[in-house]
Amino acid sequence: MGAGPLAAYLNASYVFDWRKQTFASDLIFVVPIAFCLGVGLAVGHPAAGMIAAGGAMTVGFGSKQSIDDSRLLPMIFASLGMAFSIFVGMVAGHENFILVIVAALWAFGYGMLTARPGGYGWVGQQGVVMLVVGSAFPFAVKLAVARAGLLLAGCVLQVVWSSVALRLSGELRDNLAAMTRYMREEEMAMRAAVAELTATVRRRRFADSTVAYSLRLMVTVGVSTEIYRRLHFSSGYWIPMTALLVLKPGLADTANRAIARTLGTVAGAWLLSLLVAHLTPSNLTLAVLATMFAWLSYATLNVNYALFAVFLTGYIVFLLSLAHIPGGEIAVRRAVCTATGGAIALTVRLLVLHRRNRQKGVVQR
Repeated sequence: MGAGPLAAYLNASYVFDWRKQTFASDLIFVVPIAFCLGVGLAVGHPAAGMIAAGGAMTVGFGSKQSIDDSRLLPMIFASLGMAFSIFVGMVAGHENFILVIVAALWAFGYGMLTARPGGYGWVGQQGVVMLVVGSAFPFAVKLAVARAGLLLAGCVLQVVWSSVALRLSGELRDNLAAMTRYMREEEMAMRAAVAELTATVRRRRFADSTVAYSLRLMVTVGVSTEIYRRLHFSSGYWIPMTALLVLKPGLADTANRAIARTLGTVAGAWLLSLLVAHLTPSNLTLAVLATMFAWLSYATLNVNYALFAVFLTGYIVFLLSLAHIPGGEIAVRRAVCTATGGAIALTVRLLVLHRRNRQKGVVQR
């Protein structure tokens, strides 16, 4: 099957590269997650611990990225971008059409960042994800600030702990001292991106450019966010989130991701639904299971994308169960929304390909 024509569309689902597992090394990044959940349970506010743990979990993935040869810079930039984005998402809420506009703009910005080296694209991606996640929990400004602060606290804990555990404390000090310089560089990069966009529009040469991919992301996330908004249930944010994560510049890459993420999520949802239906786990058990599945998600990210999706689904189900959301309901909704988001991303990519082929046909005639 590996040599067949379907290999490019399915290898993320059936190819397991166990040489890329990181079980031992990723135990480091699980500690802040467990700490946040433990503190939340100890003080009687498991939902607060859940928010902080979510920040620690996501930022931990930044250690697998690099900006200027630093593993900490993606984590630092993502911490700031995620806190700001989740605040905007919570204030906007999922019933307001303004969310569609903001999500589309965020997605376009992420697309432009993918042209830059290193982990800049990953940082932008986490900003969009946190925007739509935050919209599922609409709050007034004051409460949104508090919850964004909890997320940031979890992020900061992960960054500080990781720098100590990885013996990168000196690098962390250097990174923080250079933040002013990085801010100036980001301003220059933004101006360059605007200039590129202007030049591309003027020449009308969008094909195979960063701008073309950014526009596809903008349309895809905008459409999927509007669908999510019209469904009128908070967990629908998995639709635009999945569409964002699986849409890649190439058709094969998009189909590969969409299929693997859908299969992994559906399999994870089915298994977890069976588990939750026969168990009534305590909050402590849920916290332990969420921590364990976070670790498995870290360790298998580069082994197999479908397997990673199974473990990520488990982590999210157990984490959200701490907020007294029925685990079975979470699993089923996540599976349905993931399949919907993947289908939207794949449809957009196919429509673009069809339009491009038609244009080529016209030119050849």
